[in-house]
Amino acid sequence: MHKIRLNILGLSVSQTQSGAYALVLAEEEGERRIPIIIGPVEAQAIAIQLEGLKPPRPLTHDLIKNMALAFDIALLEVTIYKLEEGIFYSELLCEMDGKEIRIDSRTSDAVALALRFRCPIYTSEEILQKAGIVLEGEDENSPIRSLMDEDESSGSSSYAQYSTSELQELLNEAIQEEDYEKASVIRDELNKREK
Repeated sequence: MHKIRLNILGLSVSQTQSGAYALVLAEEEGERRIPIIIGPVEAQAIAIQLEGLKPPRPLTHDLIKNMALAFDIALLEVTIYKLEEGIFYSELLCEMDGKEIRIDSRTSDAVALALRFRCPIYTSEEILQKAGIVLEGEDENSPIRSLMDEDESSGSSSYAQYSTSELQELLNEAIQEEDYEKASVIRDELNKREK
């Protein structure tokens, strides 16, 4: 199989399934995109890593990474190798004691781990032909965005009334309560003020 490298373009609310999200992967050397429908928990695991948030306690994917590192297991790459009846199949290529081991994985989990291990994500030309789409006129107003981005109408301006120290306190509380969506919005407000 000729491997084609993919990059994470972002997450957006699914237009086809209520309560779901679309993880959008982009062909590194091309224009095609692969939208993959994932659940809210999986989307949050990916978004937390994309946003650079640090939860106070390890989440499941962080725990898996910590265990792998403790036992000297390296995640070398993630491959999306099959698409059947709308479901993407992935595998993790790991290395332990000089031996390569392949482990079956849900694609959302594989991507969440690839982010944490900073390893590449690959697929095949066949899957790109089946599921790849080209988005015309893609720009910063594209519907593809981070799961945690908030626009003016959904409340990011509601934090404008707080002082920087109050925002920092609210951010710490949100992280302690594991409300990462709220934490991301507050962090964005703080970042906006630093510019």
